[in-house]
Amino acid sequence: MSDKQSAAEAKAHVPQLVLNKHFHKKIHGDSIVGRINTRLALGITKIVGSMWCAYIFAFLAFISLPAAINSHDPIIIVAWIAQTFLQLVLLPIIIVGQNVQAAASDARAENDHKTLLAIHTLTSEVHDINQQQTEILKILEKRSNV
Repeated sequence: MSDKQSAAEAKAHVPQLVLNKHFHKKIHGDSIVGRINTRLALGITKIVGSMWCAYIFAFLAFISLPAAINSHDPIIIVAWIAQTFLQLVLLPIIIVGQNVQAAASDARAENDHKTLLAIHTLTSEVHDINQQQTEILKILEKRSNV
């Protein structure tokens, strides 16, 4: 591929914005079942991935705490902490954190996309100006040789 072809391809390329939501179809497909599965998964994730759900899960976990403590069995107390409290409460908190990270990633992607578009536009304009200058120089050279 010559420099002119690669420059033309680069000039014709338009940077695309890719966000998390653009991949929904790729995971479950674009069929009606795929769209239902995607909506259902996103709905459940939105509910479970909320701090309100974490508070509800913590409340549910604390209901069984007195029974675990009254057992006086260290294994049951440790099991309550590990299996009941940590797993139940940390799940929604981790999802909340991931949602925050995904939103930040999308915001960075949008900002990077705007920057790339600006750079692409400016580079294309500079390339056009350089081509015009080259043509003018060729014309001037021809005239000076006459």
